[in-house]
Amino acid sequence: MSTTEPLLKTPLHDWHVAHGGRMVDFAGWSMPVQYSSIVEEHLATRQAVGLFDISHMGRLLIDGPDSSAFLDSLLTRKIVDMRPHQIRYSLVCNETGGILDDVLAYRAVLGDDDPPGLALVVNASNRAKIVAWLESHAGGHSVEVRDKTIDYAMIALQGPKAIEILDSFTPFELTSMRYYTGQLMEVAGVECFVSRTGYTGEDGGELICDADKIVGIWQQLIDAAERVGGRAVGLAARDTLRLEAGMPLYGHELSDQINPVEAGLDFAINLRDREFIGKQAIEAAGKTNQTVRVGLQLEDRRVPRESCSIWRGEEPVGTVTSGTFSPTFDQPIAMGYVKSTAAAAGTSLDIDIRGKQYPAKVVPLPFYERGK
Repeated sequence: MSTTEPLLKTPLHDWHVAHGGRMVDFAGWSMPVQYSSIVEEHLATRQAVGLFDISHMGRLLIDGPDSSAFLDSLLTRKIVDMRPHQIRYSLVCNETGGILDDVLAYRAVLGDDDPPGLALVVNASNRAKIVAWLESHAGGHSVEVRDKTIDYAMIALQGPKAIEILDSFTPFELTSMRYYTGQLMEVAGVECFVSRTGYTGEDGGELICDADKIVGIWQQLIDAAERVGGRAVGLAARDTLRLEAGMPLYGHELSDQINPVEAGLDFAINLRDREFIGKQAIEAAGKTNQTVRVGLQLEDRRVPRESCSIWRGEEPVGTVTSGTFSPTFDQPIAMGYVKSTAAAAGTSLDIDIRGKQYPAKVVPLPFYERGK
């Protein structure tokens, strides 16, 4: 008898299947990897708008009088001074400075029935681990950690026409919202939490609402997107988009063996006048010679993949963590970790792809910035 756990399904699962989504197991969820062509979905997002079901992401509420101080002791980014509606990208690290997850911390509530508190959006593959980590450190704090992932759905609209489309469904003027802020508003007549956040390098927003309300909203947004050249986008194009934008992915650029300094995430670390788990190790890492996350651009059209070795002459200097053929630039790109002595932009390197070395050059991240 099989002991395999059945895959979790998002509230949009049946819609994906009915509209040609090729479903795969992703972190224990049945998710659409693509609907049509990865390139078509990628370019639709860059040129118009892409809609993404991201309901598999974990949504956690941290309630109670000590919630701010509690999260401040666990996250690399300062939490206690967050203002209402503010969102911050941060990291959860262990005592050795290894990254347990990268998260978004929200000074907001997710619905009228939820008491005031902080919220975290965490990676699907790390949800159980982060819930357990929070609960294991909650002793002595007046806090409650509540996993609301199943109760809510979450979708993203990304692309140059994303805000224009969202604006047509809400009385709130989204252009007045600053990046990394969010608040409750009606979207297509349903109360949602809308944020100016995303994972593609494009403008846009992410929307959280009750799970039983999402299908109607999604279909209306899809209809509006298709009128301007947009479409639903699967996990495969989401990955090529985030790679072009130089955004790290947990399990590739981030892990509990990698610290935030190596990963180039200094902006997400606040060391001054506060203590948090991993602080001392992160401070020490900033003073030592180590590997560095870099962007790599290849001259050949062969695509490097995760674990390909990186060489400088006869010396192995690093490893590829993510690689793809960029639809935007029509050439292979990659991210990886190399020795700091080989990390300067313009450095010529070689990547071993199936036993043959191909020339590559270190380039600044991100590869893609909208408007440039």
